[in-house]
Amino acid sequence: MNQHLLMIEDDTRLADMVSAYLGQSGYRVTHAEDAQTGLTRLQANPVDLVILDLMLPDMDGLEVCRRIRTLPGALGRTPVLMLTAKGDPMDRIIGLEMGADDYLPKPFEPRELLARVRAVLRRQGGEGAARSADNAMRFGSLEIDRDARLVRVADHACDLTSYQFDLLVTLAERAGRVLTRDQIMEAVRGRELDAFDRSIDVHMGRIRAAIEVDAKNPKRILTVRGVGYVFARQQD
Repeated sequence: MNQHLLMIEDDTRLADMVSAYLGQSGYRVTHAEDAQTGLTRLQANPVDLVILDLMLPDMDGLEVCRRIRTLPGALGRTPVLMLTAKGDPMDRIIGLEMGADDYLPKPFEPRELLARVRAVLRRQGGEGAARSADNAMRFGSLEIDRDARLVRVADHACDLTSYQFDLLVTLAERAGRVLTRDQIMEAVRGRELDAFDRSIDVHMGRIRAAIEVDAKNPKRILTVRGVGYVFARQQD
């Protein structure tokens, strides 16, 4: 495996514990104690995933996530797992809007962190995710390339995180079928939604902004009120 993770965390004891624990599972962890150091190290030495604390001494973790997403090429698509304060859903929602792929409230069990890391990397294809023989799906001007993990509308690339890409694929593979939020989360993340967890809605909004002509009047991803979402079979 030997995948490289960058942990941006000012709590040195926590970082040392996480590094040791993930190291036992074959991951190599680089630690940065502040945001600027983390951003500098990421650009100098790209990694497979960033574990990002929300509260940092020199910069808000949300701003760090935003800056990562503005980096050129593959750097800007580096998966981000954000560590948030327990019981603060607004920070989690904002983090997802900024482009985080997943979040984990503090304090957390190391085993859950490992499971989240594996899930994000698996969605990236980093741990041998199964690939379909037919890796490209086309719906009118929308093309979803599962092999390259790219989405294009009229030959223009769309900016989606790895998690948003998998949400879109989950819906597109079941075009015409209404899926509840729990079914979508189960298919992508392997667990049901927590009570009042609206992260799916946040991600759907960002996907619509990327692939719809008018995100406020979507034609591709439709909301079924009181149920969930459906991906339209027929599209322009």
